[in-house]
Amino acid sequence: MITVEGLTKKYGSTTAVDSLSFTVTPGRVTGFLGPNGSGKSTSMRCMIGLDRVQSGTALFDGKSYRELKKPLHEVGALLDAGNAHSGRTARNHLRWLAMSNGMSPKRVDEVLELVGLTDVAKKRVGQFSLGMKQRLGIASVMLGDPKVVILDEPANGLDPEGIRWIREMLKHLASQGRSVLVSSHLLSEMALMADDLIVIGKGRLITECTVPDFIDRYAKKWVVVKSPQLDSLVSAAQSQGMHVSLGQDVAEFHGVAAATIGELAAKNNVVLHELSTQTGSLEDAFLEVTADAVQYHGNSEAQSKGVAS
Repeated sequence: MITVEGLTKKYGSTTAVDSLSFTVTPGRVTGFLGPNGSGKSTSMRCMIGLDRVQSGTALFDGKSYRELKKPLHEVGALLDAGNAHSGRTARNHLRWLAMSNGMSPKRVDEVLELVGLTDVAKKRVGQFSLGMKQRLGIASVMLGDPKVVILDEPANGLDPEGIRWIREMLKHLASQGRSVLVSSHLLSEMALMADDLIVIGKGRLITECTVPDFIDRYAKKWVVVKSPQLDSLVSAAQSQGMHVSLGQDVAEFHGVAAATIGELAAKNNVVLHELSTQTGSLEDAFLEVTADAVQYHGNSEAQSKGVAS
């Protein structure tokens, strides 16, 4: 289990992480979300002692990272896939890490096979693509078969097959009882991968909940209706002050339950071909809840004129 309490990190007068507290539960994939500049990467660096904090703690099963005698056996972390020495081969990079924590060279070959790099194990890291470096980083994370896995943008540079592979692997690791914390801007992937979410903005916790709860709480909902008598139903709804938007042969009712629309249709003898409640995506919910925490906003008007892209 990961327990973060009151974590605060300042750079001069700038507070990058502000009294942040959360818990990552074993056996579940926890997504760590936030806009650019929200403090996700800084938080992860502070958790494993790469940055010194002003206050607060990050504990792994009750111990700080600095207290772990053989950290790779307890916590596997990948915060920068490009930190491997470019002149070393993939195998030698992993051998060096393995030796530092008293691991057998046999384990190196096992993790190379796990991430699909066996055929390029003798190739120098400097010749690797970003996706290959990500796979090598995952291999280094898994060297010690850790109880806790922390990954910052692990799908960066991966092709669709690689993205699916990392998704399935993280879900498998969680199913083995590990605590898995992963940050990503690929919200469609996070929706498929994560069980729980920690969402931050401007260094502060916005919310901590399950993925279904987050979508239910923050995503917009509307009712879709198809009917051969759509005009009659829309008129009846608007006469009662309901907000309706019209599409081609379909109407969307906002701020009202499907049962209410169904009762209204029955009262007005309207035949329904479809009556369904729709819910926004994880991305929609994320954009809604973090709107006030975004540092940089594009100019949509300029984009529409082709000035920015």
